[in-house]
Amino acid sequence: MSSKINGHVSPQPCPHLLVFRSRNGPKPFRALQDCIRVKPPGGRAAIRREPTEVPRCGTCEESSRSRLYACVACAAVFCHAPLLHSHASDHSLSIPGHEIAVDVDRAELFCCACGDQVYDRDFDAAVVLAQTVNATATTSTSGSTAMQCSVAGSQPENLRKRRRVDYRPWEPDSGEHISRGNQSIPLLDAANASLVSSTQQPWGLRGLNNLGNTCFMNSILQALLHTPPLRNYFLGDRHNRYYCQQKNGAINGTKNSRLCLACDMDALFSAVFSGDRTPYSPAKFLYSWWQHAANLASYEQQDAHEFFISMLEGIHEKVEKDKRKFQSPGSGDCCIAHRVFSGILRSDVMCMVCGFTSTTYDPCVDISLDLEPNQGGSGKSSSAKSLNSFNVEADCMRPNQNCGISTLKGCLERFTRAEKLGSDQKLFCQKCQVRQESLKQMSIRKLPLVSCFHVKRFEHSSIRKMSRKVDRYLQFPFSLDMAPYLSSSILRSRFGNRIFPFDGDEQDASNDLSTEFELFAVVTHSGRLDAGHYVTYLRLSNQWYKCDDAWITQVNESIVRAAQGYMMFYVQKVLYYKESENQGTS
Repeated sequence: MSSKINGHVSPQPCPHLLVFRSRNGPKPFRALQDCIRVKPPGGRAAIRREPTEVPRCGTCEESSRSRLYACVACAAVFCHAPLLHSHASDHSLSIPGHEIAVDVDRAELFCCACGDQVYDRDFDAAVVLAQTVNATATTSTSGSTAMQCSVAGSQPENLRKRRRVDYRPWEPDSGEHISRGNQSIPLLDAANASLVSSTQQPWGLRGLNNLGNTCFMNSILQALLHTPPLRNYFLGDRHNRYYCQQKNGAINGTKNSRLCLACDMDALFSAVFSGDRTPYSPAKFLYSWWQHAANLASYEQQDAHEFFISMLEGIHEKVEKDKRKFQSPGSGDCCIAHRVFSGILRSDVMCMVCGFTSTTYDPCVDISLDLEPNQGGSGKSSSAKSLNSFNVEADCMRPNQNCGISTLKGCLERFTRAEKLGSDQKLFCQKCQVRQESLKQMSIRKLPLVSCFHVKRFEHSSIRKMSRKVDRYLQFPFSLDMAPYLSSSILRSRFGNRIFPFDGDEQDASNDLSTEFELFAVVTHSGRLDAGHYVTYLRLSNQWYKCDDAWITQVNESIVRAAQGYMMFYVQKVLYYKESENQGTS
């Protein structure tokens, strides 16, 4: 009988496979797990063999036929050519019970009698366990553990290189110069225009006064003021503060208990993009934020990342109350904050006994990353399993120690790497109905318009009762391709082209968004844990500017690369090009 998976009707099961399973028990393919080889890095699964061994058909001794299959019952190899003669079919007809075979190069199940691929959940579980355990063992230890049917380590295959397009700022040709001169209207008056030309600073670049240990706020505000989708939203009058205040009765004297952060953001955008170059004091915005985060209302130094999350939550809470929208934040439709920054993370937890996988989806507005452990350190820490968890084992706990160089791509690979949960973290398996050891893997199901990466530099150990700041250098690229970290890419590398019932919707999860991102803002932290200073570097018109509270200076990109990144903001490359073009025409 047919079954329904993800809304699609699957064909009737192979009768020869059913007979094979009835003869060999409930898990007939689990023994094949040790005979499966994974081509690194993250390649397809295949049947293990010696590097110099060339599989040949046992009848014709040909190795160049279309496909070669190994019989599960006797391990003999035979060829199968649909348009020619099939020795695999002859073998299955000559010996009853030898109908089921495995593709030598792809590790896919095949019925020689039916002449077609077949699907078996237990076989796929064996392949997935072999792939994931192999990847985990390879990344956590320098040497590989000898297993049954093991081979000497093979060299990684060359990955297919993606052709990258170098960034080039838009420059008008002669015809566009004439068109601009005849039809364009300057956005600023003559006085401000001359000021811009004299300072050579882009429009909207304005210092923010420090109101008393508020560099954490100024650094985040500078990044948000120049976030292209957010800037276009507020400068396009999509949130009119006068209309919002009138609708909520603020002008008539019946002010709400909490002010609207979106209204204050609108006022901040108007002030910064007014053309005035004198430093601006965001006192009203600070007061409104205090109303939303009463526990942080003080003149003490706060965490910039905590302020970023709190501010987005304040905008989301106010807009959701006013518009009575109850969409999930992960949908990106509830407010401008989530429309710009919200993405969806996928978490897969797989039982290492039966292969059952539990999948959950969680919305996120940023991704918190652990720095890569130094050489000789531990493998993937438990903190990569959760955005808010903490790792005290990945690095040494001596204060202000530089334990090496990490890369943002390495941190993302570590975040999306499969890891084996410890024996004290056994999870309940719905299929086994007991707690079993599991493998967990994170991935990104849906990319936001703007990706924010937060580096965990502040560590607090409850065991050692001490805190410290991690001063290790982090290399971050100016251009970032997020495709390798998407759920669709990770599932494809894990399962190949085999059927996996609960993953049918992953292929098109992010097809409407670009995976190429450009860096446009870097928030840095210098100094000690309790007495540091935040600075933001902005990339405008392909030129970097240092925003240090009220002071703004032009810097070389080498200064940015050497900075101690704490938060990095990446925007989709298409949006960055549009933003740069607008800067050029202003």
